[in-house]
Amino acid sequence: MAPVLSRILASASLIPLPSSSPLVLQKTHNKVLNSRISFCPPNGVPRNWPKCNIGKKFHRRRPTKLSVRCDAAVVDQEAPEASGEKYEYQAEVSRLLDLIVHSLYSHKEVFLRELVSNASDALDKLRFLSVTEPSLLGDAGELEIRIKPDPDNGTITITDTGIGMTKEELIDCLGTIAQSGTSKFLKALKENKDLGADNGLIGQFGVGFYSAFLVAERVVVSTKSPRSDKQYVWEAVADSSSYAIREETDPEKLLKRGTQVTLYLRPDDKYEFSDPTRIQNLVKNYSQFVSFPIYVWQEKSRTVEVEEEEEPKEGDEKPEGEKKKKKKKKTVTEKYWDWELANETKPIWMRNP
Repeated sequence: MAPVLSRILASASLIPLPSSSPLVLQKTHNKVLNSRISFCPPNGVPRNWPKCNIGKKFHRRRPTKLSVRCDAAVVDQEAPEASGEKYEYQAEVSRLLDLIVHSLYSHKEVFLRELVSNASDALDKLRFLSVTEPSLLGDAGELEIRIKPDPDNGTITITDTGIGMTKEELIDCLGTIAQSGTSKFLKALKENKDLGADNGLIGQFGVGFYSAFLVAERVVVSTKSPRSDKQYVWEAVADSSSYAIREETDPEKLLKRGTQVTLYLRPDDKYEFSDPTRIQNLVKNYSQFVSFPIYVWQEKSRTVEVEEEEEPKEGDEKPEGEKKKKKKKKTVTEKYWDWELANETKPIWMRNP
């Protein structure tokens, strides 16, 4: 007797989740094949065999859902907000600022690159805005950056003739960590397509200025905006959680336009970063291709001729009424201080062929 073979294809059903659950993967089978095949010997069915169907039978089944379930799917609704009083996070600003500065910069010397970049951005802003407001330029001179190291007092001063800042901008930009005036300016430029946006603007994160505290124990910022009649001074000390702003009243310290940043260097850094030669090399390394001229206060030497009075010899003595000293010229080396252009080398793509 030939055996009877049967084969059944069916899909196993799992416990379905609600259709609204975000973690249910649903797949509907339009057709499920249920095939039952039976064979009988050609000479008939024995009496002791159960009756069987000869042929194939196909029928449709109702669509089923293939569900995938995990523990997180048991919650259909979002968790409600925590009840009770709400409080804002508190932070020790001085400690937070120290962490930000020292985690972003591994070398102290990059402070100069950041401050020069800020000065370049201020000049760029003035140049853009002067297209529609020529009066902003005034008579404050050329667009330039000047760096003056002072070895005697252990300071370094970076001055630009850029757009400057008002009192409100000082509070907004320097009084708020990670608040970038450049990023706001870029956003305004994108909204006003007549001016166009310049990708050369660098300071978009609002922390570059604070790199000054890598080498300085006190920072003083004096700034004058062409849109304001007053000049303001921002001052802060390292490891402090506060700063001070006052109006500048000393006539000798007034600026026509722009910003002046003075760093009072730490004892361990004053000899290195108040050295004019060191500053000159840093400008060439980090800011060589800034589009505005950068001048560094340098000690120079020159050869000059001076007259020296020569005492008469013993044999050449004349009567007292006729005695005169002879004058002799000699060459000496004289030292003096003057501004020197530090970024005179232009990038290859800007040079004349």
